[in-house]
Amino acid sequence: MATRSDLQAIILVGGEGTRLRPLTYGTPKPMVPLLGVPFLERTLYRLHEAGIDDVVLAAGYMPKAITEHLGDGSRLGMRLTYVIEASPLGTAGALRNVAELIHGTFFVLNGDVLTSLDLRAMLACHREKGGVGVLHLIRVEDPSAFGCVVHDAAGRVTQFVEKPGRGEAPTDEVNAGTYLLERSVLDAIPPGRNVSIERETFPRLLAADAALYAYVTEDYWLDLGRPEHYIQAHRDVLAGKLRLAPSADPAASSGSLLSPDEGALHSTIRPPVYAGEGATIDASAVVGPYTVLGERSHVGPEAEVRGSVLWDGVVVSGGARVYDAILASNVRVGRGAVVEPGAVIGHDVEIDAGSIVEANARIAVVQPAET
Repeated sequence: MATRSDLQAIILVGGEGTRLRPLTYGTPKPMVPLLGVPFLERTLYRLHEAGIDDVVLAAGYMPKAITEHLGDGSRLGMRLTYVIEASPLGTAGALRNVAELIHGTFFVLNGDVLTSLDLRAMLACHREKGGVGVLHLIRVEDPSAFGCVVHDAAGRVTQFVEKPGRGEAPTDEVNAGTYLLERSVLDAIPPGRNVSIERETFPRLLAADAALYAYVTEDYWLDLGRPEHYIQAHRDVLAGKLRLAPSADPAASSGSLLSPDEGALHSTIRPPVYAGEGATIDASAVVGPYTVLGERSHVGPEAEVRGSVLWDGVVVSGGARVYDAILASNVRVGRGAVVEPGAVIGHDVEIDAGSIVEANARIAVVQPAET
């Protein structure tokens, strides 16, 4: 058990998750499940494991789904406070909007980043370096899609370069979306408007000669904002490349990894396969590898599900094939239908028997939810 800390954390969970549509038409991005547990809840487990239990959630899109699931945080042994943005305020504006709730040094976490970052080690770095904050950086092969952060030999940040042209990046070290900041940083953010911490606040701090430091690690890191990354995250967890923080709530997930002689008695399991509570697999079906079955999902006779993530209540009828796809809750795949790689199927869609869902298709019946 980690020693409890008086540190606070802010998690930015206000985005609409447009790149994950149609999944996010019915589910806000922070509540998209990772092995059956909402990703935001996984992030909270990480904070709890690091001894941080006082968390402010800067929310915006479909906040009711978040507040109803997590409540006041007592189920997790945490204290959760929600601040709902009337309109998008950006990554820094969202922080300024919750400033009255922050009393000292605080973490900031982007709500769509999956990482193995050791938060306690990052805190130790901040205490050693001093200054107004520490930024987590990782190295990537192509920095052109990210914000590059340049620092000197002592780790002090000297420049921010947002999304440089391909081959023009001054470094391969990029902003990984986790910050540890002093309360004074909030005073540098103008209130009441949309402000980017990457493009405006951090450069302004450098111009004022404030000391920001880089914390560069080789940790696992993935932005879950795209369907292909969402699939990859499940593959990496199933392959053991990333350890998920243990749940603070023993009832959070009762799923399990299946081996070839488990599951639905005599079905063909090609591990790794994860099945949620109440999932059933016909004895003649083939499931896996790298497949996740949500709670109460069902794979019918002579069906095959490979490399896919199925949410709760999905039915794959007899003889159907689902390959490297994402199926949101209560999708029904008709008998003999084929879902090709890269397809993303939204909530409650019914796929006709014998039909083919083409590669990378996006299908939805649920319209964008009211915020």
